[in-house]
Amino acid sequence: MPLLARTILTPLHIDVRRGAVADLAAILVDGRISAGGDVAVVVGPGQGEQIAELVRPSLRSADVFTVAGATLDAADDLGAKLRNRSYDAVVGIGGGKTIDVAKYAATRRGLPMVTVATGLANDGIASPVASLITDGIKGSYGVHIPIAVIVDLDFVEAGPERHNRAGIGDVVSNISALADWELARDVRGEPVDGLAASLARMGAEAVLAHRGDMGDDAFVTVLAEALISTGLAMAVCGTSRPASGGCHEIMHAVDALYPGTASHGELAGLGALFCTFLRGDERRFTEMSACLARHGLPRVPADVRLTDDQFVEAVQFAPATRPDRYTILEHLAMSPDETRRRLGDYLDELRDHLG
Repeated sequence: MPLLARTILTPLHIDVRRGAVADLAAILVDGRISAGGDVAVVVGPGQGEQIAELVRPSLRSADVFTVAGATLDAADDLGAKLRNRSYDAVVGIGGGKTIDVAKYAATRRGLPMVTVATGLANDGIASPVASLITDGIKGSYGVHIPIAVIVDLDFVEAGPERHNRAGIGDVVSNISALADWELARDVRGEPVDGLAASLARMGAEAVLAHRGDMGDDAFVTVLAEALISTGLAMAVCGTSRPASGGCHEIMHAVDALYPGTASHGELAGLGALFCTFLRGDERRFTEMSACLARHGLPRVPADVRLTDDQFVEAVQFAPATRPDRYTILEHLAMSPDETRRRLGDYLDELRDHLG
């Protein structure tokens, strides 16, 4: 008998709205995640601590742990603390770094994890991947997808606008990542998961087409849902392929060579625009450039305080960050001189035609 369906892991509960955090205790009960509030609440500095105080009266049995920095050591240290007593779940409250540490520690302890996102900087809020630094290098680790995802627009609004706008770059980069996946299929016969591709593409297209900005609840909701659907896309196919191609290779290269230059989403958007130019996709290039410009996101190396030579160095190093990936960068295999020439053409195109 043919297989007519497949089982896909997704969160039991997704809530994107104002005031959502106030219902955290009810969500834990209704989802049969924790009836008595015996959870480990993981927060980072900033809004996470504020939210922890807000929910503490309804989660009297909870323990609160503060983490700083998205490092493998911090995640291992948290995992050791989680062994001190029995918990029903881990609740990660904060931005991407805090969420990644909580996801990794929860997975290693075999505990379900609830994401309470205070920002929209990247797609980690619902992905089966934790980005953690070890020995100065950022690596990606497979983790369980969160059992519930809560995005409270009140706390997103209160966060740094630049931090939230970066998520736009991460979502838009899906378009480039999917083009790289299709290239790998055409050249190397790599299978493309149609459902994963659809989920990643729908979110990116919605953000590209929406004319709102971060002050518009409708746009912020679309952005949050796009980030969540990107996480689901990765869970569907079991890899980061739907959201990570040459764009993220460039991002990881910049992080390795020039740490602290810019955020994940800012660099992913810049990398995606450059890779789209390399592909010669003029329609997509114009569309993506207009979106990044509209939201004040980087489009040229100088926007992230990189010289042209530094960017060329990052592009040359980029394929080494993901040796198993085949993207437009591996396909073209550009020399340093060729990369420098193509970067010049890219900058001319932006200057002459797109403003």
